[in-house]
Amino acid sequence: MTKTSCSTGKSHGKIILMGEHAVVHGEPSIALPFPAVEMTATVCEADGPLTIDCSYYNGIAAEMPEILESLKTAIQSALAELQVSDKNLAISLASTIPAERGMGSSAAVSVALTRALFAYFGKPLDQATLLRLVNISEKVAHGNPSGLDAATASGDDPLFYIKGQPFEAFPLNLKAYLIVGDTGVTGQTKEAVASIAAKLDGENPQPYRDAITRLGNFAQTAKAAIEANDPQKLGQLMNQAHDVLSFLDVSSPDLDRLVAAARSAGALGAKLTGGGRGGCVIALSNSRTEAEKVETAILQAGAIRTWIYQMGGTEDAE
Repeated sequence: MTKTSCSTGKSHGKIILMGEHAVVHGEPSIALPFPAVEMTATVCEADGPLTIDCSYYNGIAAEMPEILESLKTAIQSALAELQVSDKNLAISLASTIPAERGMGSSAAVSVALTRALFAYFGKPLDQATLLRLVNISEKVAHGNPSGLDAATASGDDPLFYIKGQPFEAFPLNLKAYLIVGDTGVTGQTKEAVASIAAKLDGENPQPYRDAITRLGNFAQTAKAAIEANDPQKLGQLMNQAHDVLSFLDVSSPDLDRLVAAARSAGALGAKLTGGGRGGCVIALSNSRTEAEKVETAILQAGAIRTWIYQMGGTEDAE
């Protein structure tokens, strides 16, 4: 293996477009790569023990706090695969992916870090090895990860996913703009998942089972809309999905306010994304001009930050 003085690895965020919560119960979901936010890991030659420099910690890796255990595991897994020592290395991480917003930040760290370490030691890294190594640290972060975050953070195509089945990548054949707005409130995925499970086990489960099935149907239809470059249809599905997620009680007043603002500003559709009860909303527009109007409305409605992602090419969809 040939070492270089410094090497970098990159990854990006992810957005759940359709199927959140329903995917837990065997229905399909769609995840999009979200390059508007990214992670960069840099590995450089240094003297002494391995050091880490990131927003949460700056110092010797062996002394990292327990909260960064998944990061420590990602480093150890990659170095073990490479069969190299952790001495004389300095790792720095720079990220624009917000933590605890359902954008796959922990997987993105591991993807970028693994890529950087393999590049530093001059060893090729295939996708299967990358995902296998990242999954080790994701188990520390999430217990029983699906692998969806890692696959989306490291790839360029949307993924269609049904629990227990292989991911299906398909082209992002959609000329439109995705606007993401952050409520500033940490999502409550575990609580939301438990709440739906309780409803499905309750005295009157059928309306909730029907809601889960509808969300799965929306994901199926959304995939077809993307493949057909039909942003109008996708927007309608996003609106319907948010209403069903609200019925399942995984939205919040903050999320509903941002969704309403996006719709009032002319968005083709808007919905919560991810675990809900906090986190982010997504909205869809045909053009950058329309997307910027939606972005302004979301900010005025209380979003703490926004992103605009131009999908499917360089020309406006107008």
